[in-house]
Amino acid sequence: MNFSTFAVSATALGLAAGIPSTAQAALPEPIRAIIDAAIATGDEAKVRTVIELARATNPADAAELDAIVDAYDADLETSAQAAAAARQEAIRSAGLFSNWSGKGELGAFRSTGNASNTGITAGLALTREGIKWRHKLSGRADYQETEGVVTREQYRAAYEPNYKLSDRLYAYGLAQYERDPFQGFSARYSASGGLGYDVLTGPAMTLSVKAGPAWRRTELVDGTSSSSIAGLAAADFDWRLAETISVTQDARALVQSGSSTLVSDTGLVANVSGNLSVRLSYTIEHDTAPPPGAIKTDTLSRVTLIYDF
Repeated sequence: MNFSTFAVSATALGLAAGIPSTAQAALPEPIRAIIDAAIATGDEAKVRTVIELARATNPADAAELDAIVDAYDADLETSAQAAAAARQEAIRSAGLFSNWSGKGELGAFRSTGNASNTGITAGLALTREGIKWRHKLSGRADYQETEGVVTREQYRAAYEPNYKLSDRLYAYGLAQYERDPFQGFSARYSASGGLGYDVLTGPAMTLSVKAGPAWRRTELVDGTSSSSIAGLAAADFDWRLAETISVTQDARALVQSGSSTLVSDTGLVANVSGNLSVRLSYTIEHDTAPPPGAIKTDTLSRVTLIYDF
């Protein structure tokens, strides 16, 4: 906030309204000086507290104090509008590789189901927020090799653009690639588009849901392939239990004729220091009609270090 500008505008407002300036004010100079010092700190709560105390001790000067508050509020509004305009201009003029934030994960896992072993897991999630557009990129890899034999090989990459239709409603698109030979497919491609809604947007709890039609192509390890129309539904829930502890729950279902896929990922995140956190997670993936030789349900427990940037 430009406090010199505020002081000049407040004085001018006082003269225009017929209220005495600092030099001519009925308000005692020590009280005026305290108010000016509070304004100079940039702490709005402190400013309002000082003015309320001044109002209580100097009730006869209520009109002058009201004028000071009006001028202060007008200056705050002007500064907020200027800051918002500057942020929007910065977003509009940002390059393709600017305004990205995200997190990287690295850790170990233990799986049961089609394979029972421990191994390495790594993940990356990136988000770019625009005025109307939001772009999400994500990827994950789980890999295990024991005595030269691969016992788990699972990869996933996804790109999701969102277009904000209102403060909470958005349209989404989704393109996803998966590979998991132990679930019976060498490649699986999915594409979807539909609507999403941010149900909860509070500082401690967020919930976003989306749904829409989808298309999926599956290439099996035996060389055969199939394509089908499907429906996608997903939910993303985050709950901050304390300053350093959060619970996450992601769920999605891709329903189609043949084999539908249901995925649930539950996590507990604890901040260790600064941008570094530890995450414990448990993932269940269920295919209703998997390829021959594969079982329906895979589970995966992970312990990962997360770095936010």
